[in-house]
Amino acid sequence: MKKILVYILSLIVVCFILPAIFTNTSKQTSSPQNIIEENTSEEKETKKVEEIPEGKYSKIKLLHSKTGEIEEVNLETYLCNVVSAEMPATFEKEALKAQAMVARTYTIYKVNNKKHDNSDICDSSSCCQAWISKEDRLAKWEESKREENWKKITEAVNETKGKIVTYNNQVINAFFHSNSGGTTEMPVNVWGGSNYPYLQVVETSGEEAYTQYSSEATFSYEEIINKIKTKYEDIQINFANNDDLKILEYTESGRVKTIKFGNHNLSGVETRTILGLKSTNFEIIKQNNQITFNVKGYGHGVGMSQTGADSLAKQGKNAEEIIHHFYTNVEIKDINQI
Repeated sequence: MKKILVYILSLIVVCFILPAIFTNTSKQTSSPQNIIEENTSEEKETKKVEEIPEGKYSKIKLLHSKTGEIEEVNLETYLCNVVSAEMPATFEKEALKAQAMVARTYTIYKVNNKKHDNSDICDSSSCCQAWISKEDRLAKWEESKREENWKKITEAVNETKGKIVTYNNQVINAFFHSNSGGTTEMPVNVWGGSNYPYLQVVETSGEEAYTQYSSEATFSYEEIINKIKTKYEDIQINFANNDDLKILEYTESGRVKTIKFGNHNLSGVETRTILGLKSTNFEIIKQNNQITFNVKGYGHGVGMSQTGADSLAKQGKNAEEIIHHFYTNVEIKDINQI
């Protein structure tokens, strides 16, 4: 009987108690290992997320148009050179910050939509946006203002670091110009094609206080004929006939859309280019065998007006409010969010 009882107890130990002990030990041994592996995986993923945006736009390839040299430069350093070339350092700090965000946005748009072979953007204002070396910029300022001006420029860039303008989570084509003459223009009226939804006609008060707001250009009848002949050799204008020289159509912003020069109808943009006018917002005055074009504004008029930005800053608007004034229904995001 005793032998049978011992046998039963031994069977219970072998079948139930020992497996339970080993199973528990196994769990305790494997659990920390799994935790370490999971944490390592999570750390790798976090590091990966941090590193991807860091390298994508941190440097750009800049084409120096005069020499053909391509230089790899830090994006934020490049923007200091751009802002100092594009906007006077005497402008309000918030206007300079708005210019920094617009220049950064314009640069990223160019990076994503390459126009130049082997480079992201060039230093020509007639093609991309203006750029000037720090040395040349300092040399053009009064010596007593150099340190103060450069500090103001770099602060404007640094205080907006990484901020860009987007529409529907896409980087916008952030056009800008000198002075809108009080009202900005639609891109379709300048370059044709289709409009961008974020580039609408907006009015800005205070631009008349700047020297870029008004200008005039006077030509003799012969000068007008000779200039238009460079494109239209068969041009004929009877200046005694008022119907031979008149504005036929205006754009939504009040700029000249079509103008009649004798036997040819020219667009306002064409006229501006041929005659070297500062804007397509002009009126014509004919007297003493001369034609005078009274012009409002400076530049194509699309997007942010730089003097308009300064005027708004003087009225108490901050950089982001200035951006939202000139670009419709946009968002300001960090570059890492796109």
